[in-house]
Formats: sequence, C-alpha cells, structure tokens
Amino acid sequence: QVRLVESGGGLVQPGGSLRLSCAASGTFSSIVVLAWHRQAPGKQRELVASVSSGGSTNYADSVKGRFTISRDNAKNTVYLQMNSLKPGDTAVYYCYAEPLRQGRTYAYWGQGTQVTVSS
Repeated sequence: QVRLVESGGGLVQPGGSLRLSCAASGTFSSIVVLAWHRQAPGKQRELVASVSSGGSTNYADSVKGRFTISRDNAKNTVYLQMNSLKPGDTAVYYCYAEPLRQGRTYAYWGQGTQVTVSS
C-alpha cells in the first residue's frame, strides 16, 4: 500500500504564490511518475503537471510559465510551485503517483488540498 500526504493549499490573492507538497510512503522500489491534477467545481479532473523519474516534465497549457513541478527522489516527494495565481486556478489539487513494485506500476491518489484564489 502507498500513502500520499499533501500539504500547502490555502487561500491566496490573485497574483500570489503557493507551494504544494506531496510525500509518498509505503512499499515500492521507485516512483515512475508523480503528478498534480486539479478539479474545480462542476468540472472534470484535469492534469496540471507531471514529472517522470528521469526528470521529464509536462504541463497543462493553462499553467505553463506560472507553475513548476519538481521532485525529490530521496524523500519521495513532489512539489508544485504556483506563481501568478489566477481565480481560474481555484480547485482541489490532487497528488498522483505511479509507484513501481515487483515489476508493475500502480496508481494512487492523495485526498486533495483546496487552493482558493480570491481577493
């Protein structure tokens, strides 16, 4: 079993910054993919950013140039630095991980952390 613990959400004014963290614990040899998704009220969950074990990153067009995803493999932790936040970024942000165990990957989600951008 793998546990994902998120932190760093909250209320911020437009133009402000927040940093989300997600720490993974459990039994696995490595984590192939770490990512952040988000879901706004009345909308489908969408990928925000992902980072592979090799460091390759992928971003949604709506956050390119404003958000930065990074990972610390020694700590099994993924971060999402969010700058120049907009009201449209308001959503519940979910951590996602694909750990590798006995030659197979599995999908795990965190419980989510609320990010609200409002004046």
